[in-house]
This record gives sequence, structure tokens and C-alpha cells, in this order.
Amino acid sequence: GLYACGETACASVHGANRLGANSLLDLVVFGRACAHTIAELDKPGDALMDLPDRAGEESVANLDAVRHADGHAGAAELRLQMQQTMQTNAAVFRTGDVLKEGCEKMQNIYDNMTNDLKVHDRGMIWNTDLVEALELQNLMINAAQTVVSAEARKESRGAHAREDFPDRSDEFDYTQPLEGQTEKPISEHWRKHSLSSMDIATGKVSLDYRPVIDNTLDVEDCPTVPPVIRSY
Repeated sequence: GLYACGETACASVHGANRLGANSLLDLVVFGRACAHTIAELDKPGDALMDLPDRAGEESVANLDAVRHADGHAGAAELRLQMQQTMQTNAAVFRTGDVLKEGCEKMQNIYDNMTNDLKVHDRGMIWNTDLVEALELQNLMINAAQTVVSAEARKESRGAHAREDFPDRSDEFDYTQPLEGQTEKPISEHWRKHSLSSMDIATGKVSLDYRPVIDNTLDVEDCPTVPPVIRSY
């Protein structure tokens, strides 16, 4: 029953690029498509799925654990370390060694957040210290998966510019006519979406991939446009 559109979804429209006009297209076109899908599949009065008996308890337990965290590292200190690591080790222009160092640094910061976080305010009213610590958890989950995914991707594409792998790695050589070419299997190229997941307890990131969606919803209404090499 959960739907997503815009930048929180992945509709294979823009690959690794994320710019203002792209965001608008994601929201307007796929927001509309999302709404039509909801109207088609979900009707007023439809029965909801049964929730597990302990639904929500894990979230409440996490909030309570963070509120009573009594280590040595404050949320602001860890957030600054994360910010500096991402700016230094996961900037637009990257190399494998720098990204690998970033993965190791992010793992250390994650371990410190998990084992040595300090929250001073134990209250339940207007507790900005608690809110910042919970926000830090979300930031760390996203940052760690970003840098691990980038380190694994051995190519340059869009805003992911690997100086040690300056070219795109596609399933075809798009600089040449496609006729007569054999498509590479998905394991041998990088024109695919990274799917990352994390073990929240340890911070360990796992990667998987899925193919890019090449065809439009209605090829008669909007023909499929094949990829081309970016040139200026």
C-alpha cells in the first residue's frame, strides 16, 4: 500500500543525473502516473492488511535507546565527521582509493554512532537533541549506502565521475551502429540501477542491481529513445 514518486522513486528516467528539470518531470509525469495507479488499484473501503502484533515496537525501542544514549560522541560531532568524509571521499570527481577510504571512514563513524552516541536531553518535549540524533541515523544510512554503491561502480556516469574509470560502461557500444552488436550480460556492464540495503545493527551495506527500464509506457504515444553518448 505504499507508493512513491519523484526523487524518492526510481523510474529509469534520468540515470545518475539529478537536476531541477529532471526533478519536475519525475514529479509531474510520474506523480500523475502514481495517482492513476492508486485510483485503479485501491478503492474506498478496501480492507487493510493485518499488522503484526508487535508492529511499531522496534521504532519505539530505537527512539528510547537513542534518548538514553550515554556515550561520548554527540550527534553534531558525528554529523560533522560524516559531512567532511562525504565531501572529501565522495565528491563528484572520485577515484577508487578515495572511495574505498570513504567506505572505511563511514563504517567507523557508523560504529561510533551505534556504540558511543551521547544524547544530553532525556526529555520528551521539544527535544532537539533527540531529533538531531534521529536525523543523524537517517543521514548515516543514506550516506553509507551512497559511498559503498559509488565505490563498487567501476565507470563514470552522470554525476558519478570516476577519474580511474572515465568512460561509461554500457551493454552496447553506443558510439557505433547497434546492428550486429551482441548485448553484454548485466554482470559485465554498468547501465543498471544500484539497489543497496543495510544491516542497521552493523552498518554493513549489501548491493544488488536491476536493469534499466528502456521502454515507455505507451510506445505509440511516446516512442522509446535509445541511449546516446553524451557529447558537447
